[in-house]
Amino acid sequence: MHCLKLMKGTYISLLKSCKSMPQLKQIQAHIFCVGLQQDRDTLNKLMAFSMDSSLGDFNYANRIFNFIHDPSLFVYNLMIKAFVKRGSFRSAISLFQQLRENGVWPDNYTYPYVLKGIGCIGEVREGEKVHAFVVKTGLEFDPYVCNSLMDMYAELGLIEGFTQVFEEMPERDKVSWNIMISGYIRCKRFQEAVDVYRQMRMESNEKPNEATVVSTLSACAVLRNLELGKEIHAYIANELDFTTIMGNALLDMYCKCGLVSVAREIFDGMTVKNVNCWTSMVTGYVICGQLDQAWDLFERSPSRDIVLWTAMINGYVQFNRFEEAIALYGEMQIRGVKPDKFIVVTLLTGCAQSGALEQGKWIHNYIDENRITVDAVVGTALIEMYAKCGCIEKSLEIFNGLKEKDTASWTSIICGLAMNGKTSKALELFEVMQTCGLKPDDVTFIAVLSACSHAGLVEEGRKLFHSMSSIYHIEPNLEHYGCFIDLLGRAGLLQEAEELVRKLPDQNNEIIVPLYGALLSACRIYGNIDMGERLATTLAKVKSSDSSLHTLLASIYASADRWEDVRKVRSKMKDLGIKKVPGYSAIEVDGKWQQRLSEGPFPFPDQNWAS
Repeated sequence: MHCLKLMKGTYISLLKSCKSMPQLKQIQAHIFCVGLQQDRDTLNKLMAFSMDSSLGDFNYANRIFNFIHDPSLFVYNLMIKAFVKRGSFRSAISLFQQLRENGVWPDNYTYPYVLKGIGCIGEVREGEKVHAFVVKTGLEFDPYVCNSLMDMYAELGLIEGFTQVFEEMPERDKVSWNIMISGYIRCKRFQEAVDVYRQMRMESNEKPNEATVVSTLSACAVLRNLELGKEIHAYIANELDFTTIMGNALLDMYCKCGLVSVAREIFDGMTVKNVNCWTSMVTGYVICGQLDQAWDLFERSPSRDIVLWTAMINGYVQFNRFEEAIALYGEMQIRGVKPDKFIVVTLLTGCAQSGALEQGKWIHNYIDENRITVDAVVGTALIEMYAKCGCIEKSLEIFNGLKEKDTASWTSIICGLAMNGKTSKALELFEVMQTCGLKPDDVTFIAVLSACSHAGLVEEGRKLFHSMSSIYHIEPNLEHYGCFIDLLGRAGLLQEAEELVRKLPDQNNEIIVPLYGALLSACRIYGNIDMGERLATTLAKVKSSDSSLHTLLASIYASADRWEDVRKVRSKMKDLGIKKVPGYSAIEVDGKWQQRLSEGPFPFPDQNWAS
């Protein structure tokens, strides 16, 4: 026995000094010869080397593990960690279950990787079971385990879960605060993320680090919270060593808050810039509509990844410079950059906006040839493109072929059917969508209310409009009011429509002008001059440069042969410097776009003014 102990010490020393897998295998052969192949201490060292990321061999380690009769907790922890790092989350969870079945009690090194695996595969019930076992093993207040629990709940989107763990922690370290902030951001609760940052600054002795400020700046960017963004900028300048990651977060925040000039100063002052920094600045200029500056930076960028190409192409699509978007897409392919699903979605959006059916078909063909998965995101873009180009049957074909449909997919097909006059089918799919367990959002209601408006379904539209707040807890916005007022106006229910408009707050705010426009349009159709004049009196209090309202009022007067009043409206437009926005039409001819501009100053021939 004494001799075996001496040999065990010798082999453990050899394993500690081992430099390669061939050497390890030689030592292992000797271990078998002396009968130490099931010795725990020896196996721990053997497995530790086999699992080494630079020198070891995971597959070999896994084979050794399968021959161990009674693995130690140390070995279980090594294997669970390795499975999680390799993305084999279910294998890690299965091993955790095996560990428990074998009567081994987990420690604070076991749980973090198990909880990470559960979060990554979205197993809510499994997560709750493991949390209960954490309490059972007495580790519910261990900071390392608590932080891992919070991170798991954040990954699962369970806000109540990670906030409860945070509130019950007797001691919170920097990581705890960072997980709370990033957890709220993952769940798109940006204001709560900002509140936690402020709470950390007021209540905790922990100082924000790079992770803290980067996460909080991303929330500031979404909320357009420039005040806090500037405060964090000052904190970085005074308390932290500036890094490229922090610089990029500041660029993004200032650009999204509309201060692209400040972002540019930071950008120009950065000694080290990665492609993310260039992308943030290009995106910032795109947001501000400064496409020439965006293009200048894009061309100067020393390296371009797919995200930067997408940002520039998206800029051209966003501002209806579709030919330039397609040209840039072609250049991207020449340079050997393989498009991903996000860039084809951007281009399909451009095709939808401009009605470029042939280009849309070409992109669809590209998706098929390059085996880009038509998931809910790509499918929605294809549905919208074909619908807006008038090919609603093709939209339905794509919709029906989707394996997974999200709210956006359903909304897109409902909207497409509505705009193509298929009202009954649109409303039918709205009912089916809910039967499938999907909750309509605010955009879905715009689609169905629009469908009701075009079909003259007053009762159905009224029911849907009121159900938004009473059943679905969605507060109607101006677009919903606009659709409903348009529906009432088309049906001749002008009194009800006017009462609805009058109940809205901010009567002197320009944002309600389109609602009055919808009602004025109905007044023109039904020749209700009195209401038209009442609305015009109200609109006179609102400073609006919208030429369509004046044009509509003139049309109402003209339909009643009140040409003197028409002249007064036209004179008022001249006095206010308001010009009628010319309309234009665009058609695709041989793959190129031709536009025709209608530049008439007013919707009536000049000779009519003298009538």
